[in-house]
Amino acid sequence: MKETYLGVHVSPLTYEGIINEIKPRMTAGQQSTIIAVNPEKVMAAQKNPEVKQLINGSTFQIPDGVGILLASKMKNGKIHSRVTGVDMMARLLKFAADENHPIYLYGAKNEVVQKAAENIKQQNPGITIAGITDGYEQDEAALILRINESGAEIIFVALGSPKQELWIKRNMDNLKNVLVFQGVGGSFDVFSGTVKRAPALFRNTGTEWLYRLASDPKRIKRQMNLPLFLMNILFNRRN
Repeated sequence: MKETYLGVHVSPLTYEGIINEIKPRMTAGQQSTIIAVNPEKVMAAQKNPEVKQLINGSTFQIPDGVGILLASKMKNGKIHSRVTGVDMMARLLKFAADENHPIYLYGAKNEVVQKAAENIKQQNPGITIAGITDGYEQDEAALILRINESGAEIIFVALGSPKQELWIKRNMDNLKNVLVFQGVGGSFDVFSGTVKRAPALFRNTGTEWLYRLASDPKRIKRQMNLPLFLMNILFNRRN
C-alpha cells in the first residue's frame, strides 16, 4: 500500500521488495517505471500538475530523501529506510547480471557514460550492456530504433528530472522489449567516478544532504525544500 504526501505517492518498499515485484512483472511482459521521490520533487509537484502526474503514474516511487522518512514517521507510516536512486540502480545492475537481462545506458556526457559502462562491467561480471548513448543525441527516432535493435530489457535514463521521466513516458510504448525504466539523474557521474558520493557516515545517518550543502553552498535554495516540505506535512497532519 503506497503512502501519500501532499498528493504524491511513495512506495514503502525496500530494494529487495522492488526487485521481488519486478521479477514476476518482467516474466509477464509488464513494463515497470522507477522514479526517485524527495522533498524537492514533492514541492515541485505542488506547482506543476504534470510533475505530480509523472510521479504518481510510475510503478515504483522510491523514497530517496531523509525528508520522506521523517514525514512517514510523523504519519506513523511504514517507510523506515531510504531507497536512493543510485543504490537502486546498483541493485538493478546486479539483478541484470545475475538474471541475464541486457541493459542500456542513455544520458550524460559521452566520456561519462563511456566510463560508467566500463566500471559497471568491472563491478558486475557477466552483465550485458546492450548499448550506450550520451544525452546529446538529437535524433530520437533513431535512438528508439537503436534501443529496440539492441535487445535491452532494462534502461537507465540520465537526463535530469523531469526531462528523463518525460522521455520515458513519451517512448515507453515504442520500446516493447524494455521492461524496466529508471530515471537516474546524476548516477552515471557516480558510476563513472566523476562525482564522489558522501562518506558512508553521512549516507547511513541520513545527512547526505548536509554533506552536499557543505560541498556546494549554492544548493541552499534547493535544500530549503526540506523544511518547507516538513512544515507542510506537519500542517496537514494537524488539520
